[in-house]
Amino acid sequence: MATATLDIPLGASLTEEQARAIYAQGEEAIVFALLTMAQMLARQQAQAAATSHQAPCTPSGMKPPYQKPTASARGKKKPGRKNGHPGSRREKPERIDRHVAHRAKVCPDCGGPVKRCAETRTRYIEDIPDNLQSEVTEHTIHRDWCPNCKKKVEPAVTEAMPNATLGNRTLVLSAWLHYGLGTTLAQLVDVFNFHLALKLTPGGLIQMWHRLARIVVLWHEEIQRQALESAVLHGDETGWRVNGKTHWLWCFATEDVSFFMIDRSRGSPALLKMFTQEFDGTLVTDFWAAYNALACAARQKCLAHLLRDLEHVEKYKSPGPEWQVFAKKLRRLIMDAIRLRRRRAQHSPDAYASRRRRITKRLQALIDTPWADTQAKRLIKRFRRHQDELFTFLEQPDVPFDNNLAERSIRPAVILRKNSNGNRSHQGADTQAILMSVFFTLKKRGHNPVAVIRDALTEYLETGQLPPLPEKIAANR
Repeated sequence: MATATLDIPLGASLTEEQARAIYAQGEEAIVFALLTMAQMLARQQAQAAATSHQAPCTPSGMKPPYQKPTASARGKKKPGRKNGHPGSRREKPERIDRHVAHRAKVCPDCGGPVKRCAETRTRYIEDIPDNLQSEVTEHTIHRDWCPNCKKKVEPAVTEAMPNATLGNRTLVLSAWLHYGLGTTLAQLVDVFNFHLALKLTPGGLIQMWHRLARIVVLWHEEIQRQALESAVLHGDETGWRVNGKTHWLWCFATEDVSFFMIDRSRGSPALLKMFTQEFDGTLVTDFWAAYNALACAARQKCLAHLLRDLEHVEKYKSPGPEWQVFAKKLRRLIMDAIRLRRRRAQHSPDAYASRRRRITKRLQALIDTPWADTQAKRLIKRFRRHQDELFTFLEQPDVPFDNNLAERSIRPAVILRKNSNGNRSHQGADTQAILMSVFFTLKKRGHNPVAVIRDALTEYLETGQLPPLPEKIAANR
């Protein structure tokens, strides 16, 4: 009787009619079918384990390329601009250093003679000169007697810091390459020693960077003050290593400011070092509980994190049937709120306020529903705590519904972490936070960080005062 089941295909394609046919054949047929399907399931699990060596939460960068889906499966967009958009090309150089004329002696195709014509075309090529070498300047410093001070005095040398043998251009450029672009210390030494013929040592560079950080720390404090005075501030944090121990890199950002801070704590003690007083603006963050200890005028929790949480549950937590109902209502609520914000100009003030109240009622109804699913209960608990912080963006036009600004601002630091693996001392961590804050803030404001800091160093060495932190360059300039 058991052999009769061999005529019925077992697996995901088994229909109700075929299952009843197996049941009609008796107990032995049912046992045989169950054992066969159990073997099929075991083979599938073994095959899946053999082709995947990472946990479900493994970052994409740690997965081998052969385990990632193809570009067509990911739905990757076609690179480049869309048809009809203007092209982009390198601008014509403003300065011409030398002119070279080219004329063919014979035809390059057949080798025959050519007839001279008056037609020409122009091509511009920019390149680095072959004789790159450092410039050595001998400074003769006159020391004169001051009758008033009763001592010998001498003028300040503004091309380098006191007792330094390397100039400010080398100092700032090396700091930008390391803290701004993520070039490792060993790579920097190789570039300067072999390509630029300027002998440097790792220890000398680090000491120079520490001295630079002690000078521009006033700008770091000014960046912190401007961040705390902003109307909307975004916050995020990521792991960092200092002397082999786990620390946290905090980033607080606006459109014009990037403030970094490295601290041992990921909780409220670190945040209280940043927020020395009540924040009068709107703080946009994820749902990390440490942010709840801050006193803020308003908050906006990142809805993109919430949507990703839904996807994570559906992909890895195997939720029950009730979860699908809960997730569908929550997704629809979030998307309706985002759509309402985007179409705000299309509604009258009264109509918009009415739709805004409807969003609040739908959220309250979702919270009041007695959900039995474990994951739904977890999110409902979160909504009760942050009920007034989910849709602040509907009331304040300058507040976004996500925390993408902070994530984009902290991303360069994450790339730096991949190369440097953190810092080896607390002094190095302080220098890292100060110089990253200054470099990325200047870049956000449209300035050349190397040129601005170099000029600021010159003024500081001449007057003893650091110039004000440059403002953002106007877009039409």
